Amino acid sequence: MNVAELLEGKRVCVCGGPGGVGKTATSAAIALGMAAQGAKVAVITIDPAKRLANALGLEGLQNDPTRVSSGHLARNGVEMKGELWAMMLDSKRTFDELIDGISSNPSIASDIKNNRMYRELSTAISGSQEFAAIAKLYELHRAEEFDLLVLDTPPTRNALDFLDAPDRLTSFLDGRALRLFMRPAGIGMRVLGGGASPLFGALRHITGIELLADMSILFQLLGDMTGRFSQRAAEVKRMLRASSTVFVLVTSAQDGPVNEAIWFYRVLAERGLPFAGVVTNRIRRDYLAGAAVAAAAAPLMELVDFSLAIKVVECARDHQVLAERDERNVARLASEIDGAPLLLVPQFDDDVHDLQGLKRLSGYLFASKADAA
Repeated sequence: MNVAELLEGKRVCVCGGPGGVGKTATSAAIALGMAAQGAKVAVITIDPAKRLANALGLEGLQNDPTRVSSGHLARNGVEMKGELWAMMLDSKRTFDELIDGISSNPSIASDIKNNRMYRELSTAISGSQEFAAIAKLYELHRAEEFDLLVLDTPPTRNALDFLDAPDRLTSFLDGRALRLFMRPAGIGMRVLGGGASPLFGALRHITGIELLADMSILFQLLGDMTGRFSQRAAEVKRMLRASSTVFVLVTSAQDGPVNEAIWFYRVLAERGLPFAGVVTNRIRRDYLAGAAVAAAAAPLMELVDFSLAIKVVECARDHQVLAERDERNVARLASEIDGAPLLLVPQFDDDVHDLQGLKRLSGYLFASKADAA
């Protein structure tokens, strides 16, 4: 089974997994391959290192999808039947757009966005970046302008933040502390009225009364919007669980990433989220098929000097050890994912950093089983 078969009939593909295993490149290669087959596809990343833009040969990406020109793709040997679009998430701007979208009054939305506490909280609340990512995903999904959306998520150590982002934000907005600030006689009003408790007297000394006032005003402004935030979070959760959504795990064959991928697979299973399969990158192959590496030394010495032949043999032996480890880890991963598809991509000579690399990676992801072998 290849990626095209995994994504048949799907509108959202969420790529998750450990950091440093080629997840951004795999997300881009999935989008590239689906667009090449005729779909209109947008790939979304939250990676500020601009790896996606670099791989696509673009100067940069914005918070809205930008089309990769077919001429640019053709010049790099990529035939395109559909359309490829790409964007890099700007968490702050996405939060601003969310405030605009759920506010019933443009003036209130403007006041919120100009509030100093909002400017900090919109990027500092735990899970805010993850919430912004799926909020943007939801907006694009609801607009129905694309056949497929591919989301490159944070590493698995932030996976729970990503999956819990809707609940985390609504819990904050519905929480006791926020309600205290929103009550007419609550903490916020007492601070503004000068009747602060000793605790807030200390905070005032450290932060200044203006900061606390900004906090109180922000919570008052948000008060009327908590219901709409909760509704939006519920809609996002439904999208993530819909039959048109699928999660694809991306990993390498090293011990740590395989352990993380297995853990994340179990999290997805426990939460009933739709799982399609695993892409395992950078797999080393034992090209000597278990034969003793030392046997190659004698004929090698007839071609090069002794010291170089020894170094080549040592290098080959190291590669064989790593290949055996990768084979064991792939087998362990396969046994843990309950028969789900496992797509294997070999170790390339160089990192995937341009369109040629994406095209090569996409070739493995979309090849038939026989062609991939």
